[in-house]
Amino acid sequence: MKEKIAVAILNWNGKALLEKYLPGVVEDSKPHPVYVIDNDSGDDSVAYVEEHFPEVQIIQTGENLGYAGGYNEGLKPLKEKYAVLLNSDVRTTPGWLEPIMGHFEKYPNCGAVQPKIRWDREPEKFEYAGASGGFIDALGYPFCRGRVLHELEVDGGQYNDARPVFWATGACLAVNMDAFERAGKLDPMLFAHMEEIDLCWRMQRAGYAVWVEPKSEVYHLGGATLNADSPRKTYLNFRNNLIILVKNLPQLRAMGVVFARLILDGIAGVKFVLEGKPKHTLAILQAHFAFYGRFTKIQRTRMSYNGLPLLPLKKLQGTYAGSMVWQFYARGHKHFSAFFK
Repeated sequence: MKEKIAVAILNWNGKALLEKYLPGVVEDSKPHPVYVIDNDSGDDSVAYVEEHFPEVQIIQTGENLGYAGGYNEGLKPLKEKYAVLLNSDVRTTPGWLEPIMGHFEKYPNCGAVQPKIRWDREPEKFEYAGASGGFIDALGYPFCRGRVLHELEVDGGQYNDARPVFWATGACLAVNMDAFERAGKLDPMLFAHMEEIDLCWRMQRAGYAVWVEPKSEVYHLGGATLNADSPRKTYLNFRNNLIILVKNLPQLRAMGVVFARLILDGIAGVKFVLEGKPKHTLAILQAHFAFYGRFTKIQRTRMSYNGLPLLPLKKLQGTYAGSMVWQFYARGHKHFSAFFK
């Protein structure tokens, strides 16, 4: 059992997605086991899996614990050495697990690895949630090889090399379970969005590497739980980005970056108003107040991960020393390759 890799799909009222994607996942993942972790669904998605896929093991959390809490609870019974945290709206490809397994075996220090991820709606393009590996800039803004802000590149093979990155996509996140435990698992305080960035950041702090392995390729629908136009998604992204900065940066650097981010968030709020999206501006304000309200708890969390060192970003892989936002808006650099010339 220990040499196997498990595929763990978190589900919440996702029968339609399971009907569409689970048959392919089960077929493409053989002979490795597939689990469905159910976050207390109110539909009949569990009954659907039990009837049509008896070989798929179902783990029930008993309540909706979000992405982080759901996986933390649902992964407990697994005995495999590696696990892929797979969204229910991901289309896999034949043999997709073999390059991931091979990568873990080749690089024992690899804590997490993602495949190349393309958009299931427009398959020629990279997908927003991870593309070909995640990066972060000096102010904590995440971006990807193949996706900068809202701009998606067409995949022409330009990012087909395996390499260390800063974060791997939560849509298809393969983890070494020992590294997952050592880094402190996912943070339930985040509930959903950016928890994979936080986890990968802590994995690097613990001495592990995070990689992308483009020999493995999957297609992600995206927006199945919260679409890009959802104020709730705006709230979670802005709140959680501030939280993970305070959690993982050295104290003085964290305060400087957060101060700059609060100003830039204000500018983003004005931009939303001008675009006729006042609910998103309100979501940013709510995110800031939620961040302030949790500040003491976040501070306590900083040192609660087995004594992991707080390191400046420049000491970690997959970082960009400048401002991605400045490069995008002021210099018109909308492709990842323009950032590292």
